[in-house]
Amino acid sequence: MAVTILIGAQWGDEGKGRFVDWLAQDADIVARYSGGDNAGHTVAVGDKVYKLHLIPSGVLHSTVVSIMGNGMVINPINLLKEIDLLADQGVRVTPENLLVSSRAHMITPAHIELDKAKEQQRGAGAIGTTLRGIGPAYFDKTGRTGIRMGDMLDIEAFGDTMLAALEASNQQLIREGFAPVDSQAAVEAYVQASERLRPFIQDTSVYLNRRLRQGARVVSEGAQGTLLDIDHGSYPYVTSSSPTSGGALSGLGYGPTFVDRVIGIAKAFSTRVGGGPMPTEQRNEIGDRLRGTGANFWDEYGTTTGRARRCGWLDVVMLRYATYINGFTELALTKLDVLSGFDELKVAVAYELNGQRLEYPPSTAYGQERAVPIYETLPGWSGDISGARTASDLPTAALAYVQRVAEWVGVPVRMVSVGPERSQLVHLS
Repeated sequence: MAVTILIGAQWGDEGKGRFVDWLAQDADIVARYSGGDNAGHTVAVGDKVYKLHLIPSGVLHSTVVSIMGNGMVINPINLLKEIDLLADQGVRVTPENLLVSSRAHMITPAHIELDKAKEQQRGAGAIGTTLRGIGPAYFDKTGRTGIRMGDMLDIEAFGDTMLAALEASNQQLIREGFAPVDSQAAVEAYVQASERLRPFIQDTSVYLNRRLRQGARVVSEGAQGTLLDIDHGSYPYVTSSSPTSGGALSGLGYGPTFVDRVIGIAKAFSTRVGGGPMPTEQRNEIGDRLRGTGANFWDEYGTTTGRARRCGWLDVVMLRYATYINGFTELALTKLDVLSGFDELKVAVAYELNGQRLEYPPSTAYGQERAVPIYETLPGWSGDISGARTASDLPTAALAYVQRVAEWVGVPVRMVSVGPERSQLVHLS
């Protein structure tokens, strides 16, 4: 293994973190390439549950170096909170096992307030963002007015740069009728944060390429999923970055010749948080059953926001599209155990739109909202499969379901998860 890229193949929340954690056992580096603390990766190890929003999941392995890449946007205050929370759980995070890209952009308190203001202005057309300031931070990045983590390395200039940026954002907030942030307090908090974070900051692209040329094994992980990609998702109900295999290359700064595996992670059914089209959504008892009650962390409620996820049958039209966009070499399915007990299972294998059968989703959100799923029905299975560890432990109908998904999508399914624990994985040939 040179580089393995893990990609969310749906609308995010696919369970990528636990597969990163599993692959990290044989990796030297785990590098995250996109998003910010709008992500939520949950990893269960024994009776401990780790909820990560910024730091790569590989940090749970003492021999792995974790990298926060240039494609990310980082809230320094929340990064320090996560470092401290991990320390409270017995996970030591130091500049030796966590590197932060000097080229990654910074989220300020003003970005968060601008995020809230924009969602409020959208009213009924709200996108459903996590309100963490992600979009405004990327907007400033592309507008060439952002602040980079590397700016913290020059403490005197950093304070002046941040104060100017906050004052500019405050003018925008005031113009649009919203309260400004306390610029002075924010600058003081961020300057204080820089004292702790400066040792972590370096040019991670140079470090990563040097290690790759020395034979290091790297796992690249992103946030969100393919169907939220700024270009390839259901625009405008998308994130502000590229959670795709192409985004991994630009978000970390290495070339495609290092990549030998691209693994798509998908749930055995479909979920989505926030607004936007979801053709197979079930607003009925089926959706409620797939979602769970929220009593367990494994139920369908967002790690970051706590919002209930929209749930529905598996959509292989979208999954097939994600496979094309990313060049998946294989798939891993999560939460197969949730489907236990259904008498029958439906899978959307095509859409009908304006009298035509479509094998791939329309390119517009309007078209996706009007698309009618064409379902195939497969037999369900009964019984608890959470103890399965080999293919022979799974019911025949469960194996048939997985195999049909592989056939519809056109790439093999190599792994399935049957529960939240690190060990609850079934490896398929």
